[in-house]
Amino acid sequence: MARTKTTYDTFNAIAEPKRRALIEQLAEEEKTVGELVDLMQWNQPMVSKHLSVLKEVGLVKERKEGRCRIYQFNPAPLKPIHEWVHQFEKFWGGTLDQLEDYLNTIQTKGDKNE
Repeated sequence: MARTKTTYDTFNAIAEPKRRALIEQLAEEEKTVGELVDLMQWNQPMVSKHLSVLKEVGLVKERKEGRCRIYQFNPAPLKPIHEWVHQFEKFWGGTLDQLEDYLNTIQTKGDKNE
């Protein structure tokens, strides 16, 4: 059941470092799965699995062009997270450097519960 929760929750979806890395690549420009496989140097099933989760929570949009599927970053689902995190900026001196540590902690706890 732990996987189901990730699929429906944007915060949990971005807790996975590999998915954040994909988002960073797609934020630069849209890419095909093959391009992401080459850039990330991961196998195709891994890239597709993480893209599927990102697509499920709306962070990635997919369009077909011939036989290719092209993926594009959709930042809208991150807005509620940004708004929530914004209230804590005063504790971080205006930076969000600790967010990655926090997300990694969540991921580690989730892995132990699986």
